[in-house]
Amino acid sequence: EVQLVESGGGLVQAGGSLRLSCAGAGFTFPFEDYAIAWFRQVPGKERQGVSCINVRDGSPRYSGFAMGRFTISSDNAKNTVYLQMNHLEPADTGVYYCAADRDYYCPGFESRVSGMDYWGKGTLVTVSS
Repeated sequence: EVQLVESGGGLVQAGGSLRLSCAGAGFTFPFEDYAIAWFRQVPGKERQGVSCINVRDGSPRYSGFAMGRFTISSDNAKNTVYLQMNHLEPADTGVYYCAADRDYYCPGFESRVSGMDYWGKGTLVTVSS
């Protein structure tokens, strides 16, 4: 069973940075066969896509609000994906989840909440003003 564990969340002031990690284990297929995406959610709102990476070739995709501020990367030797978040704003507050899907390459990831195969339990990011 694939397990994804997020870490790196916390409390940060507006303008600050955090780096989230998504460590994967239990993959039946090579890690490179998967796309790993980050989503976030605040109470009362739908889960929204943040960023996605095609692990095989490292190509990233970003939602509009993440473009230019967030960077997604992967360390395939560690089965881990990172999300570097800079210039954080209070609107970035939420629980951040990573998700994995095999044989998927990130197109339309922002609307793929129901299509991702595996999910972590999330890590809370709080940005104070």
